[in-house]
Amino acid sequence: MQLDSASKKLLTYVVILGLLSGFVGGLAGRSFVKNTDAQPLKNITEEKRYIEESDYISAIQKVSPAVVSVIESKNLQTYYQQPMMFFQGDPFFNQFFGQQVPQQQQQQQQRQNQGSTKKQKVGGGSGFIVTSDGLVITNRHVVQDPDADYTVVLSDGREFKAQVLSKDTANDLAVIKILPKDDSGSAKVSSLPVVEFGDSDNLKVGQRVLAIGNALGEYQNTVTAGIISAQGRQITANDGSGMAETLTGLLQTDAAINPGNSGGPLVNMQGQVIGVNVAIAASANNIGFAIPFNDVNPVITSVQKTGKIIRPYIGVRYQMLTEERAKELELSGVTYGALLLGSDEKGEFAVIPGGPGDKAGLKKGDVILEVEGKKLDQNLALQQSIRNRKPGDTVKLRVWTSGKTVEKTLTLGESPNAK
Repeated sequence: MQLDSASKKLLTYVVILGLLSGFVGGLAGRSFVKNTDAQPLKNITEEKRYIEESDYISAIQKVSPAVVSVIESKNLQTYYQQPMMFFQGDPFFNQFFGQQVPQQQQQQQQRQNQGSTKKQKVGGGSGFIVTSDGLVITNRHVVQDPDADYTVVLSDGREFKAQVLSKDTANDLAVIKILPKDDSGSAKVSSLPVVEFGDSDNLKVGQRVLAIGNALGEYQNTVTAGIISAQGRQITANDGSGMAETLTGLLQTDAAINPGNSGGPLVNMQGQVIGVNVAIAASANNIGFAIPFNDVNPVITSVQKTGKIIRPYIGVRYQMLTEERAKELELSGVTYGALLLGSDEKGEFAVIPGGPGDKAGLKKGDVILEVEGKKLDQNLALQQSIRNRKPGDTVKLRVWTSGKTVEKTLTLGESPNAK
């Protein structure tokens, strides 16, 4: 069939119009598909962010009411109050930040104010309430001065005097008691907010955590967030009085910790306390350490039952080995365990004379490999292996000594470091 000229032109227009319609429709369809694909992704991202923020908020609201500030006060010669000077007793300040007031400046201040005295704040830290009648966990170095007075400030601003019940120098822990404002013997503290305990043995590297405390002794209940960076760390820190102490089996976190955070809680996303903040490394950014809460639980139980901290005791100084450390020390045939070491000349005995370890035949250079069949490594330090036992209990040890492995039986003593 022959098409006339008009028909051919009409057909051409129809074809062009169809092509244009298809092109425009394709663009619209593509845009629609793109938008429908992007919208769910945007919603998912926003929902995930909302859930994460809700986790943080819920955890903070749950634990914060039971986090307290611990203030140390003394009658001292009045001195010019330099910024940050109040925390000379806090290893967060002295040992790790290294910002001590120069001795010459201290002497000048003392001469200027000689004879003038008043009670003033000289130190501070953090803590958290573990029983409704007012038992508080903090670091031993926060309340180490027996001549000082201590005040606990609750999150709602209420202030109470506090009594130091017991201190453990071996693990830098202390238990203090909130005292009633009524001085009558019948007065009691009750119904205080308490923290919930978490299981620190089942933590994973990368798990999210929060650190809460009295930052700089000025910003109460400051919250920072991070993760568990590592477990089973061992550090040596100055306790603020010139004495060094070695802490083992610590949690490492990148949650920012500041002067005044000592004794504050490290918290999981369920709002449970899984550690006690104790130290930071000054030469790095956001490397902090906390005592695992499962090491703290026996302390609470002991104080509730006996009024003081009672710890089982082996009577040795040790360092937890890694393969790298064993290689450095040229230890043949052993790559893990607790290496007994110390300086006899300085009185820092690897095995305390007359102690349980000495009576069991342990000696300097031995490596305790196992306690009751459990391997000692970066996940289980020597002190952790006996934390749930009592003085007088007997334990079986597997020990590497003089190039061979032997079995020994040891009767645990009572730690003289707890007072």
